[in-house]
Amino acid sequence: MRTIFFRRAFIVSLAAGMLMSGFASEFTVAQAQEANAVVIKNFMFSPMSLTVKAGSTVTWKNLDGEPHAVVNDAGLFHSGALDQNDTFQFKFDKPGVYKIFCGIHPYMKETITVK
Repeated sequence: MRTIFFRRAFIVSLAAGMLMSGFASEFTVAQAQEANAVVIKNFMFSPMSLTVKAGSTVTWKNLDGEPHAVVNDAGLFHSGALDQNDTFQFKFDKPGVYKIFCGIHPYMKETITVK
């Protein structure tokens, strides 16, 4: 009887460990995919400020049901209208502070700092 109990406890512990390991690896992969990502949701950029290294590409994804456009105030780039789930990417080659706003809803703002 004790042998069966210990065997079941071992199997449950092993399964729990494997499950936790799977969750940890999924979390790491999700974090890696979200590096330098900006989400547009509820008429806001999130995060509202982001710091990246020169040469990094930032990806914006619109999760709102309304279109948005990612625009640099110095005219460096303009995404055009992004519908829901559309993305826009821009590679920041030079260090500096970049002011970003939505071309459709100009009150939506964010800052990208490139070092």
